[in-house]
Amino acid sequence: MLLEDESRVHISEHAHFNIDDTDSRQLPLDIKISASDTIASRVLVYQQDVIEFLSGLPSESIDLIVTDPAYSGMNQHLKLGKGRIVGEYNQKGIDGKWFAEFHDTPENYRLFLEQCFRVMKPDRHIFIMFDSYTMLTLGAVVRDYFNVKNIITWDKVNIGMGHYFRRQTEFILFASKGKRPISRRDIPDIWKIKRLHRAPYPTQKPVELFEAMIASSKSKDDAEFVVCDPFVGSGSAAVAALRQGVSFIGCDISAKSIELCRDRINIYDIEKVDIYQAKPAYNPETQKKFW
Repeated sequence: MLLEDESRVHISEHAHFNIDDTDSRQLPLDIKISASDTIASRVLVYQQDVIEFLSGLPSESIDLIVTDPAYSGMNQHLKLGKGRIVGEYNQKGIDGKWFAEFHDTPENYRLFLEQCFRVMKPDRHIFIMFDSYTMLTLGAVVRDYFNVKNIITWDKVNIGMGHYFRRQTEFILFASKGKRPISRRDIPDIWKIKRLHRAPYPTQKPVELFEAMIASSKSKDDAEFVVCDPFVGSGSAAVAALRQGVSFIGCDISAKSIELCRDRINIYDIEKVDIYQAKPAYNPETQKKFW
C-alpha cells in the first residue's frame, strides 16, 4: 500500500505510472499494459471531489464510465427504526455520516454529466446507477447529454427493505456518446445478480454487476481500454476492471472509501482474493450471457 499524499492514493508500489511529479489537476492517463505488468499497476484511485477529478482528466481519454453515485440523502437511507444505523454502519465519521455524498442539485448533476461527456472518447458507453427515487428526479437529465439506449433492471434476487412494496430492483441507465454496439446482441435488460449481505461498505455493489457493464461494452479490437468510476466506493468497479483485463481510474472524496479500496486491490493483487466479496453474486447462466 502506497499513500502518496492526503489527496490521492496510488494503489500499488509496482505501478508504472509516475504520479509523484503530476499535478492533481492533470491526472495521468498514459496507460500501457504489457504482459509483465502486475494487476494493480493498471489501477489509479484518487481521493478527490468528483468534479475536480473529472475536470483534471484529459478530454476524450476514457473508454467507459460505470458508476453508482452517492446521491444526496443516502446516509439517511441507512437509518432504520428509531434513527439507528444498523450493524457495522454505526461506525460513522466525525460529521455523523458514514460517507460523503454528491449534492445532486440540477446544477451539480449537469456539471457532472458535462464532464463525463468531455472525458469520454467518441463512440463510447456510460452506465449510471439509480434507485427509483433518483431515476425519477435525475434520470431524464442524462438525455440532454447522451443518447439513452436502455434502462437496465438489476434484479437483486433477494427482497430488500421498504415500508410498502419491498425493494428487489435498482436501475442502470445505459447511454452512449455517439454510436457503439454492445459486445453481444442476446443480452437481456434484466440482470439477475444477488445483492450483497453484510458488506463492509453501505452501498457496496457486486463486482459482477460492473463486470457485466464492462464485458458488454468492450470489444476484442480494443487494444487499450480505460474504465472510469468517479464514485469508486469500496472499489467493486476496480476489481471488475482487473478481472476483465482492462485499466481503471477512479476517485472518491471519502477517506474511508479510499482505505477500503486500497486494501482490497493490494490483497487482490497478491493473493487473487477479493476480501470484500467472498462469494460470486451471479449464477452460471447469468455469467454465460456476458463472458
